[in-house]
Amino acid sequence: MSEPPSDCLFCRMVAGEIAPDVVRETDRTLAFRDINPQAPTHVLVVPREHHATLGALTAADPGLTGELVAAAHAVALQEGLVADGGAEPGYRLVANTGPQAGQTVHHVHLHVLGGRGLGWPPG
Repeated sequence: MSEPPSDCLFCRMVAGEIAPDVVRETDRTLAFRDINPQAPTHVLVVPREHHATLGALTAADPGLTGELVAAAHAVALQEGLVADGGAEPGYRLVANTGPQAGQTVHHVHLHVLGGRGLGWPPG
């Protein structure tokens, strides 16, 4: 785990300094609604520990990477984006890694998007 920068927005949320609109939490993950949603359902899922990127998290704790994905799927179920059997309508899971990929908060996070048709490539 890398030392979090003192101004890490998601670390401040995990610490309770900022109150996000929480939709799900576990001992090691936190999921909350995006303040600038790009779809009717747009939830961010973060590890409670600070890791700057998905690659950094996977190198440090592959098990937590799996927990993060499992938490994202649990959010999709909870939000009605997928049935227990994996049936329609579906959802998109996005991890932007690095500035060129559009990562603006350097605390790894997964975007759970759904609630409308999502074209490819993303536009």
